[in-house]
Amino acid sequence: MEPASTVEHTINFDVRRAEPADAPSMARVHVETWRETYRGLMSDAVLDDPAHLSWRESFWAAALTDPRYNQNTVAVASYEGTLIGIAMSGLSPDDADGPQQLYLLYAYAAFHGSGVGTALLNAVLDRTAPAALWVADPNPRAQAFYRRNGFVTDGAVKTEDDVRAVRMVRTI
Repeated sequence: MEPASTVEHTINFDVRRAEPADAPSMARVHVETWRETYRGLMSDAVLDDPAHLSWRESFWAAALTDPRYNQNTVAVASYEGTLIGIAMSGLSPDDADGPQQLYLLYAYAAFHGSGVGTALLNAVLDRTAPAALWVADPNPRAQAFYRRNGFVTDGAVKTEDDVRAVRMVRTI
């Protein structure tokens, strides 16, 4: 029998554009999914920092209200009225004329395989336009998810906060 985290399942969830009132819940999803995703890849001191939640709440409040971020697309997924996933895309930080950049996409592990990730990805990226993203390495589940959605690694690698990441791109 497969572990529960890899069993594909279908649930009824909603995906919509994020609103400023979502910032506290988005911060919670961001922090908790980081802990699920990066435990063992990132230092526990970073993941368990008590200030992390308030920092993320400030981040999301700015991302949803500051005019400097108007070009970004931010979406949330909810299940039974509770946020379960977040995603954000925008202009490439390296090349304003480059492909769309997926900045982040996180969903609780309990919802992996439910379609939430794909719905969030499609809510923030135009499927008919080239796109790029950075994904932790190793992170085989996320990398397989992005491959299923048309992304391939292009050989670029970077390290931030002691986490190695590879760039994946989708060309159209």
